[in-house]
Amino acid sequence: MAAMSSVRRRPRDRKAQIARAAADAFGESGFHAVSMEDIAGRVGISAAALYRHSPSKYHLFRDAVMALGGHLSDCTAFVDDAEDVDPVDLRDQILAALIEATLANRGTGGLYRRQARYLNDDDQVELVDQLKLVNRRLQVPLRQLRPDLSGRDRWTLSSAALSVIGSISDHHTQLGAGQIRALLTSRTADLLDVPLPPENSHARAHERGPVAAGKYEAVLQQSLHLFHDRGYHQTSMEDIAGAVGMTASGIYRYFTGKSDILAAAFRRVADRVSADVSRILAAEPDPVRALSLLVDAYIARSFENPELAQVYHTERTNLPASEKRVLRNIQRATVEAWATLVAAVQPEYDVAEARCVVHAAFALVVDLGRLVGHQDSDDTRARVRSLVTTTLIGQSDTSIDIPDDDGIAVDLSA
Repeated sequence: MAAMSSVRRRPRDRKAQIARAAADAFGESGFHAVSMEDIAGRVGISAAALYRHSPSKYHLFRDAVMALGGHLSDCTAFVDDAEDVDPVDLRDQILAALIEATLANRGTGGLYRRQARYLNDDDQVELVDQLKLVNRRLQVPLRQLRPDLSGRDRWTLSSAALSVIGSISDHHTQLGAGQIRALLTSRTADLLDVPLPPENSHARAHERGPVAAGKYEAVLQQSLHLFHDRGYHQTSMEDIAGAVGMTASGIYRYFTGKSDILAAAFRRVADRVSADVSRILAAEPDPVRALSLLVDAYIARSFENPELAQVYHTERTNLPASEKRVLRNIQRATVEAWATLVAAVQPEYDVAEARCVVHAAFALVVDLGRLVGHQDSDDTRARVRSLVTTTLIGQSDTSIDIPDDDGIAVDLSA
């Protein structure tokens, strides 16, 4: 009997423990930085034991990402059977379900937003199909409430609402669950009701910036293109050297390695966004006008260099720890400056709520840019601007505008 009582039995929820540990590890460090040993250590088992549950790290990663998409799909399945439901009530029920699912997975929800590119092709298709289904369900009440919307407009609005909800996975702003629910419910309902500026096929297109001159700038620019197209870990120094037309050894005259290139690019975008804040706040004392100028500047920077915006959003986990700390401090200062303006324009916000909507606005610019394929025109920027402003201060105040001759220019080459 004593011998039998000393036998260690496998916990009945071992599979769930492994799934949680894998999702947490991938969410914190990214797919490539996590090993089977890391996950096994979190569960308290050996790597050999872990392999008895899953054949590879990829399978654990795939299951974690697909589970998140599955949560969103499952929590909105009730829409398929909804009949004779008031469209406002149905919209609110869908938003509430999506917010609850995202809150329940806040620590790992960023996986499908930032790491899904590392799924193989078939799994990416499956995830995209899950998210399309969620969008279509959100569009069911939208069709009834706004029958005048085009299909493109419905996708824009449903995608914007999902982006704002998902953005709480991108930051650690401390808010009570009740505050988050109220804030996200208000903002997403407003977004679905935004009157989008009309599209004009003859709208002026903004030209991309000049091709980089000089080896240092060329290495930075070509690296970003490759990181964007292939992913950071799928890009080698030899790939970068070939794109620039120099030897790999020549790159080491400018950078100590690939992570140094990534850090330099990230520091550049953080410094430029921070400089925009400083320049605008110094020139414009009115918080309403200053916030409007900041929104325009942020959108302009994102669309002027979409590869940098995308890579910045998706590859941050690959920075060295020291660079992560520096970047995080610059980001915090920038978010704090924006949040101070938002709180000044909307005094009913506390600072934490203001920070939350600022993070949502930043994520929205990136997500909408990806949705429209970064087609950079006056129309596109006007539409993104309307949605971002709604996210920051609510639909009732989206009429905030500034005259064209405000005298404050943002130099995108700075």
